Amino acid sequence: MNDGGQSHSPVVPAKSANKAASAAAESVEGRGLAKGNTDNPVRSGHSAGIRVPRGLDRVRQVAVRDKGVRFTALFHHVTVELLREGFKALRREAAPGVDGTTWKAYGRNLETNLQDLHQRLHQGAYRAKPSRRVYIPKADGRQRPLGVASLEDKIVQWALVEVLNAIYEPDFLGFSYGFRPGRSQHDALDALAVGIQRKKVNWVLDADIRDFHGSLDHSWLMKFLEHRIADRRVLRLIQQWLEAGVVENGIWTACDEGTPQGAVVSPLLANVYLHYVFDQWAVQWRRRQARGDVVITRYADDFVAGFQHRADAERFQAELSERFAKFGLELKTEKTRLIEFGRFAAESRKRRGLGRPETFDFLGFTHACGKTRNGRFALKRLTIAKRMRAKLKEVKDQLRRRWHQPIPEVGRWLRSVVRGHLAYFSVPGNLHAVRAFIKQVVRYWRHALRRRSQRTNTTWARMLRVTATWLPKPRVLHPYPESRFDARHSGQEPSAVILHARV
Repeated sequence: MNDGGQSHSPVVPAKSANKAASAAAESVEGRGLAKGNTDNPVRSGHSAGIRVPRGLDRVRQVAVRDKGVRFTALFHHVTVELLREGFKALRREAAPGVDGTTWKAYGRNLETNLQDLHQRLHQGAYRAKPSRRVYIPKADGRQRPLGVASLEDKIVQWALVEVLNAIYEPDFLGFSYGFRPGRSQHDALDALAVGIQRKKVNWVLDADIRDFHGSLDHSWLMKFLEHRIADRRVLRLIQQWLEAGVVENGIWTACDEGTPQGAVVSPLLANVYLHYVFDQWAVQWRRRQARGDVVITRYADDFVAGFQHRADAERFQAELSERFAKFGLELKTEKTRLIEFGRFAAESRKRRGLGRPETFDFLGFTHACGKTRNGRFALKRLTIAKRMRAKLKEVKDQLRRRWHQPIPEVGRWLRSVVRGHLAYFSVPGNLHAVRAFIKQVVRYWRHALRRRSQRTNTTWARMLRVTATWLPKPRVLHPYPESRFDARHSGQEPSAVILHARV
């Protein structure tokens, strides 16, 4: 949607919406792709949101109204007040960056520090620091690299993300859920479940992008950002963060591509990149190429696509690989699978002499084909076994270190662990897995108590009393996906592919 008479490639007419209420959402998702948008002439004055008294609310209104505008003046929205909010939003116990400055130390002279930071930012004297490279263990035993930014970089990144969210939230499509205001992993899980159960889904593409955060191309990212941002100070600051590099064992290393996982700004930059590379392309593909229903749900760089026809699924996968290759991305072959899945999968495979439908993992849950008591299709969501084993091993190791601590102290810690597990995994149909988790935690705790003395009186009867005192009882904490999905997205077509983010 270029302004000023720029030439465009022809737009193929979109499929008509299945419901009138969703027509607006369909038309918004049909925005042109990224190519050529950076040629837009920069609009100045009122239409670009310059010198407006309502701040970021005004920026958001302009972004909603004009999808082709490029914002020329955004940096003045990074105020001392916004920097202060960023400081308060950071985790107080987070590890320091390369400068060693902690949240507590910075806060001792907070107002002076923030005033100085604000002055350096607006005078162009601020310089981004490299990230400190650390590694955290993954469930499969490998190590995940993380970049720990310095405290001031975190503050500025948080503030700038708040400014950019006013622009990009109206742009991002409805099936993008990762690290967006007001959206969570359970919103993505609900959308996927509703799409599979209400749409004609017979095949599921379970895809994984190979080393996405390490492969993100800086030059393409900056071009994508320039589609909406013409403030050179904002772009220069983002470029600084991308080129700051990492420090590992005291040695600095340049980063020519990728974004450091763990940085405050990284999720937004990743969403911008995939918005242009994947989201808009996927919507255009569905409208132009698909012969049947297509359901897509993306959370950060994890996405699942459901298809009515196998031919659509295979063509989508092949063309997606070509699309990714143009932008430096690649599907991880060993973890990308096309499986038969849906309400008719079990019967279809049985007729062909095959076993049960395969399962796929998404956001901590194994998704499987099941049935209700009356024989109707039901999507089953179970805790990923490997993830639960890893969590239990972590609990066991921690209990070994806490053997000689008082029972109330250990009880309070275990209660927080179990509550966190329940808060995420207590979805309908997964209660037996939650019970199994708590039961194993109790076994580990009893074993730890019995190891404290050879003359132990930690019988199972006493252990049950201790457990009733300190550990919460397993119960379902989340509503059924359809209930929460319909409540939050009433008036729109119940499909994860057509939803559009509302402001």
